[in-house]
Amino acid sequence: MKHGTLPLLLALALAAGASRAEPDEAALNKANGYPIGKASTWYTEAYRVGSWSALDKVPGVRTRVVARADQASPLPRVANPAPIAYRYKGASYTLADYLDRQRATGLIVVKNGEIIAEHYRYGRKDDARFLSFSMAKSVTSLLIGKALSLGLIASLDDPAEKYAKDLAGSPYGATTIRQLLRMSSGLTFSERYDGKDDLARLSRAAAGAAGAGLPLDVLKSITDRHSPPGEKFVYASSETDVLGRVVAAAAGKNMSELTTEWLWRPMGAEHDAFWRVAVDGQEQANGGFNASLRDWARLGQLLANDGRAIDKSTGKPGALQVVPLDYLLDATDPARQPPAFRPRTATPYFGYGYQFWLAPFKARTFAMQGIHGQTVYVQPSSGIVMVMTSVWEQASGKQNVQPYEERDALWRGVLQSLGGDLAAP
Repeated sequence: MKHGTLPLLLALALAAGASRAEPDEAALNKANGYPIGKASTWYTEAYRVGSWSALDKVPGVRTRVVARADQASPLPRVANPAPIAYRYKGASYTLADYLDRQRATGLIVVKNGEIIAEHYRYGRKDDARFLSFSMAKSVTSLLIGKALSLGLIASLDDPAEKYAKDLAGSPYGATTIRQLLRMSSGLTFSERYDGKDDLARLSRAAAGAAGAGLPLDVLKSITDRHSPPGEKFVYASSETDVLGRVVAAAAGKNMSELTTEWLWRPMGAEHDAFWRVAVDGQEQANGGFNASLRDWARLGQLLANDGRAIDKSTGKPGALQVVPLDYLLDATDPARQPPAFRPRTATPYFGYGYQFWLAPFKARTFAMQGIHGQTVYVQPSSGIVMVMTSVWEQASGKQNVQPYEERDALWRGVLQSLGGDLAAP
């Protein structure tokens, strides 16, 4: 063996050990650098890593910018963060184990405005803008709350058609804003993620597919009922689509302008975000918001601070109330929900507020969630926020519950590791 060969081999071995394979990286098209797809392929396995972190680069996808702040709010790193561990199915795991086991493209944990952990996977970087899917619903809710506080919406008990005139005379038009916020219109909208449901019809119409009609045509076609309005939570993305039309009409501006003025700039966003826009010019309120991982964390921290922005000079929550407190509590506090919408009643685990998922803990704990593993968890009393972006193979837990169970186990582990509250109510 030549002089110097052994150290070289050792260095190569160490580098190989440090470069661990990521889950299903071959199926996700690592060999081609995780490429961005086109209008017909961006949702597929081979293109979802690239496309779901740069949807504005997909040909044929319409987007509209949400402008960042002139100065980003501070998000410093903890010098010596506490290790994070969790238990799942009787075994103990670390945060690194989680990343080796599940398809997370980004994961960040923040406590009291400081980064405990931040990881990017599958070649993603900190300037990637990750697709929210249904986390966008919670963003839409925050815009409704702001419009209400400004008097642009007079009452949450107004019917949607008072503002969204194009829905006048339709069942969704007659549904109140509060009923839409709780997804309790009582109208039957199928959402199975099988490409054959009402959600697929609405998505094709929004994308301008030939013969699909306009999104309003799909919304007006929903007339059958499963329940009287206001009585029962049944998940339906159509209801958030209506809310987006309500807030844009009430304010006289598009949702991208409203998100910039009411949320993104006051919050101190570091990067521009963007909304996906339907063929009719309406932002896709039910699933089309895209933002960087750190800005998702800033949004979670804003909510953990009960809607108050960080004072850039002190790094602490200041006097600027970005999200109205009373609305935020109505949206996220299980105690403020009617019994049918509380945790373990609305669903076997979560409750449902105003487009937020409510956890069954004594301490107010809530989440923004999207299909394929998009999550922002928030516990205000402990100041803990966890954000995860993912490319899970299946859309929902009805198709494969394991990733959802392990994500929940990780969140519980984050709370336990960092001094959060896991007590049952």
